[in-house]
Amino acid sequence: MKVPNRIRTYCPKCRKHTIHEVMLYKPGKRRTLAAGQRRYLAKQKGYGSQRKPEQKRTAKVTKKQVLKLRCTVCGYTIHKRGIRLKKLEIVEKMR
Repeated sequence: MKVPNRIRTYCPKCRKHTIHEVMLYKPGKRRTLAAGQRRYLAKQKGYGSQRKPEQKRTAKVTKKQVLKLRCTVCGYTIHKRGIRLKKLEIVEKMR
């Protein structure tokens, strides 16, 4: 799916429709000192089976892609809810 790199949409901070820059959201590195991650690593450690069962077969062929929209006026960033796509392409200008 092709998505334009600039979209005119509503900005909740400006409280009006403005031009937004479109980027693809990528999750950052996991924090090792976060409580959930410490708990996960502690459970993985030692003898015994794996904490979560290994997936035998793949259920889905696509991932949910999340769009990050940044307002060009105030710089406020909003996330557009993920949609299932095989390929996402951000193009310079759409007709």
